[in-house]
Amino acid sequence: MLGDLTDKVAIVTGAGQGIGAAIAQVFARAGAKVMIATRTPSHGEDTLKAILDSGGCAELMAIDIGSPEAVDSIVEKTAALWGGIDIMVHNAASFLGGPVEAYSEDDLETVLSVNLKSCFRFSKACVPHLRRRGGGRLLFTSSVTGPRVAMPNTAYYAASKGGMNAFIRTAALELAGDGITVNGIEPGYIRTKAMELLADEEGLAAMARYIPTGGMGVPEDIAYCMLYLASDQAGYITGQTICIDGGSTLPESPVFLEELEGIKELGGAST
Repeated sequence: MLGDLTDKVAIVTGAGQGIGAAIAQVFARAGAKVMIATRTPSHGEDTLKAILDSGGCAELMAIDIGSPEAVDSIVEKTAALWGGIDIMVHNAASFLGGPVEAYSEDDLETVLSVNLKSCFRFSKACVPHLRRRGGGRLLFTSSVTGPRVAMPNTAYYAASKGGMNAFIRTAALELAGDGITVNGIEPGYIRTKAMELLADEEGLAAMARYIPTGGMGVPEDIAYCMLYLASDQAGYITGQTICIDGGSTLPESPVFLEELEGIKELGGAST
């Protein structure tokens, strides 16, 4: 079966809500045993309940992945609980931001620690377990912000995601001989609680106008692609990031979308 994760063991960070919760639930439905890693216990309990109520297998551990000791702890606990690790999904992220000229050393360190340094922490901790399994998957939620586009007041976040993409390519090259693939997804506008904090319904609708497919994505759009990358069928893919953005990064300018109907009409005219 495509996307079958039966008896696989997965760690999913940031699994308390949004994209991470969707990944954890999709993986569990595909047969994986899922360790839910989240900073906020109450959020993680919602994800855990959803998985258990649907007959899946999961455990919850509330941790701050900005701490190397916490990362080591959850990896060892997961391996001890289920006999090994096959898949690690680093999805958790800090969105702290501000203008470059007024940057905060503390906020910069928080974002880099959670978003980028944890790539190193989780990979170092998980790779020995993946090798013992004869291979595995290291997966990361990157972003279009940084690698593809820019947005004011997001330099910390953008830099961390650009660094994540560089990490993915380098780690993929180093680990390919061990049967360990390293890949990521670059989400665009995905409708989550975090996104809803950025704007009201009118504002979100205005954003959606500039998405060629006609609206924002949902967390499951990311989760099902992660499922494929985690599966045996994706064993020949490594060092790649897949952009899932409804086409929002395709136009050189939003002006092209505003003029699209006119362009279509012109294209259909005969001369």
